[in-house]
Amino acid sequence: MAPLIGRRLRKGAATTAVAAAAMAALTASQAPGFANSDHGDRNREQRAGEAPAPDDTPIDGGSSYHTDLPPLVTPDKPGSSIDLPGLPGGSSTKPEAGIPASVLAAYKKAEATLRESNPGCNLPWELLAAIGKVESGQAGGGNVGADGTTVSPILGPVLNGDGFALIKDTDGGAYDGDSQHDRAVGPMQFIPSTWASWGRDGNGDGEKDPNNVFDAALAAGSYLCADGRDLSVKADLDRAILGYNHSREYLNTVLSWFEYYKRGTHEVPDGTGGIPSGNDSGSGSGDKGKDSGRNPGKGGGKGEDPGNGKENPAHTLPKPNDNPDTTTPPSTPPTGGTPGTPGNPGTPGTGSPTPKPPTTPPSTPSGTSKLTTVGAKELSTTAGTGFDRSPRVKAVDTAGKPVAGARVRYEILGDTDARFLGLVKSATVLTAADGTATAPKLLAGEKTGTFTVRATAVGREAAPVEFTATVKARPVPQADALARIGDKKLTARTGASFADELTVKATKKGKVMADVPVTATMITSAKDPKPSDKGPYFLDDKGKPVRTLAALKTDDLGRLTLPKILTDDQAGTFLLRLTAEGGAVLDIELTVTQAPAS
Repeated sequence: MAPLIGRRLRKGAATTAVAAAAMAALTASQAPGFANSDHGDRNREQRAGEAPAPDDTPIDGGSSYHTDLPPLVTPDKPGSSIDLPGLPGGSSTKPEAGIPASVLAAYKKAEATLRESNPGCNLPWELLAAIGKVESGQAGGGNVGADGTTVSPILGPVLNGDGFALIKDTDGGAYDGDSQHDRAVGPMQFIPSTWASWGRDGNGDGEKDPNNVFDAALAAGSYLCADGRDLSVKADLDRAILGYNHSREYLNTVLSWFEYYKRGTHEVPDGTGGIPSGNDSGSGSGDKGKDSGRNPGKGGGKGEDPGNGKENPAHTLPKPNDNPDTTTPPSTPPTGGTPGTPGNPGTPGTGSPTPKPPTTPPSTPSGTSKLTTVGAKELSTTAGTGFDRSPRVKAVDTAGKPVAGARVRYEILGDTDARFLGLVKSATVLTAADGTATAPKLLAGEKTGTFTVRATAVGREAAPVEFTATVKARPVPQADALARIGDKKLTARTGASFADELTVKATKKGKVMADVPVTATMITSAKDPKPSDKGPYFLDDKGKPVRTLAALKTDDLGRLTLPKILTDDQAGTFLLRLTAEGGAVLDIELTVTQAPAS
């Protein structure tokens, strides 16, 4: 039985039941992770199951998607068998087990990029792979060029309101070739109006192309991480997925693939990945025979494998009925056995035995009982720079053994403008295999002083750990020489002002120095440099005459142009002394002549 192409905004009871069954089977033997978070989030996870779908437009505007479900067996890993599924020469082909090389690289690159720019999101590449599988069959089985751009366009159905959402054209057909209505575009199926907001350059070529798997994967990851979501929290994970499609059927399907990929997968060459097979009737009853398949260049239909041209083999999971709106149980049970219920996908029957769980189920780590500091507890840096080290802790259980996958929340406390990377005051990270969790990079602002960074084990009774961070004032730039730019004699008449500007340059060991504080003072003489009380003067901020200005600094080129210099009724030769931080001194002669009598 061919798998279905699901329709947006429609709830299919049978499909949902099958997806839930697959999810239960996969997570039953799954190591702790997103499907098995700590006790502190259990109530939140339960509430997430009843949370309303987002009100905003779905990423792909509500177009079609694949409802193929993953098999109930762990995909072979490279090196574990000579017959790797999906690889040339294998005795059997399981396209679900392999991810095309360029597509896999794009997912992992997006994860790495967002780990740097938004570490509190905790985006796993497997989530992108799950969405990519459901949305486009991993870019049509890896049908991409060397730069990751699809060889043939991957377009969803026309969103003209006939069976799908009604979205009139927003891009003049630039992305989807349709100047009347929008269509979802590319490996991650963005509608043009959504791409305008979320498009990203994932491969660094200066372009944002929804048809490029690197760009599309980073854009999808950015959306999933939006609004401060922490994808290690089940409620945030569900909300993020529902933003792609407001359907619980879709959510369960994506979660099934997500759990499947987390159990291990392998890379296959581009163009040899499996494409979920479609059918000529699109998504079952109600589609009026239209094709809504997602096989790029194939237009849906028989679901050919681009690697060998053969039809994809059947999955080992039961497929939903052709009419997803019915409640009739699936007619095809898992390999052997009889149809099950959610949480019990199959029971032994007369055929081949139901796939067996791993012989040694993964052990669940005991709860975090203590956080310990790794490295220094006192950190310091200069204003406007980043701290050399980030706060780091280790989570251990009651036996002192490290706890992996625990959630640790870092918070900045106190009167400070310091922030974590991403300009956030708090972020949650997961502990590594050795139990350690490192805070995102800590960035100092301009405010000096001391503040606290607190690490807390989320949902556990372990005592928090605090770090002391100090921001020191920037060192004051200094100059060992001041030189005037230009040599024109500065003259003016009494009761007037100097017409020519006075500009100087500050250097240190021949290098121009920016932001060097400079003081300008009218003095009596070079031998007796007392402040003068007559002759040329400046105006302060309030317009009052002053003969000393201290709030002067050189610009980025090491230059300083003094404010206008005015004269009183005293004629003669006067001296202006400029003194720079660092000891540089420059005296400039000012000549004032008597104005003619009126």
